Amino acid sequence: MRLKLIAGAVVLGLAVAGCSTSGPAANETAPTAAAATAPAAVSLHAAMQDLWHQHVVATRNYALAVYAGDEAAARAAQDAEVANGHDIANAVSGVYGRDAGDGIFKLLAGHVGGVNALTLAVKNADAADEDQAMADLTDNAMQIAKFLAGANPENWTVQALNGALLAHAGHHRQQIHLLMADAPQAEQDAEWTAMQQHMDMIAGVLADGIAKQFPDRF
Repeated sequence: MRLKLIAGAVVLGLAVAGCSTSGPAANETAPTAAAATAPAAVSLHAAMQDLWHQHVVATRNYALAVYAGDEAAARAAQDAEVANGHDIANAVSGVYGRDAGDGIFKLLAGHVGGVNALTLAVKNADAADEDQAMADLTDNAMQIAKFLAGANPENWTVQALNGALLAHAGHHRQQIHLLMADAPQAEQDAEWTAMQQHMDMIAGVLADGIAKQFPDRF
């Protein structure tokens, strides 16, 4: 179903960024956009949310595997992370060409690599490595924001996208810390729900921006 959604809304490849340095604040703000209502736009929203949901699932599975010391599961999660990156890159290639697809794949690989490095740092209680991972994620968030804003400058701004991606990285950090600290399951579940909701918000903003950029298709 995921691949069918992607194929049915290939223009979603214009919105290709997964990703935001401290834990998320309760009053964090994020870019907003009016929800598109045309049937094609609804399908685009669903496809976009599915792509980014797969991202947070794969990175969470990696953290769970590291927590459990399960090397096989960790490798499987990394494979899923790479596959998700290729899904997004292929969608971008369908719109902007192979060079653009390769470019966003590298940016997404940088984000995922930073999240995985953060996971290992927190697991090993290595504060220096954790700080470096967050610095890398912060730099990567800006790169992705610039890439996206460059693709759709009338509907996305670097500042708004960067803020949302930094908040996303904060959710990663908070989730990993709760897991590695054996926090109560209710706290972990609440953070997981918040992370998914924030990811859906980003996906919605990206889908709305694409629908506005291509009104003849949506």
